Amino acid sequence: IIVNPPQESVFEAASNVIIGNVAFYGATSGTAYINGLAGERFCVRNSGMTAVVEGLGDHGCEYMTGGEVLVLGPTGRNFAAGMSGGIAYIYKEENIKNVNKELVSIVPLDNEDEKIVKEMMKKHIKYTSSIYVKNILSSFNKEDFFKIIPNDFAQITSYIKEFRLLNHPQPDLAAFNKFMEVK
Repeated sequence: IIVNPPQESVFEAASNVIIGNVAFYGATSGTAYINGLAGERFCVRNSGMTAVVEGLGDHGCEYMTGGEVLVLGPTGRNFAAGMSGGIAYIYKEENIKNVNKELVSIVPLDNEDEKIVKEMMKKHIKYTSSIYVKNILSSFNKEDFFKIIPNDFAQITSYIKEFRLLNHPQPDLAAFNKFMEVK
């Protein structure tokens, strides 16, 4: 899904709400590129969708269980409340102040995250022609971005990476369970 303002619009997309409340509630798959701001409860209960948005209202990514969301502008209050899976990326430190830290951690991007964020931004530009995002990408600084990841999800992800480093490229459930018994 690609959402753009009409070509004849004179307003700045990145400063205006272009998609309403509860967009992508319960999404299970797909991708969305939003050239502008979203209303409240964006990607609530997202379990598999990838979305890029230039800012959003209150309660974004609430109860998210999967998928990836890149927020390139302001976030409303209570962002990521009850988030148990998936990953969100937020641009600029002032935009992480509204993250509900009860179940999630805010961490800097690693090199893999940097590649993911850049690729998401490139696709966003390809589909929306967003000047705002072009400017962010042209002066990209990894330190300007933050990864929001549920604590339990981060722990399991690290176990899977560690297991794969032990020459198990494809997790065999029995071998993984035995590995986890040691943990």
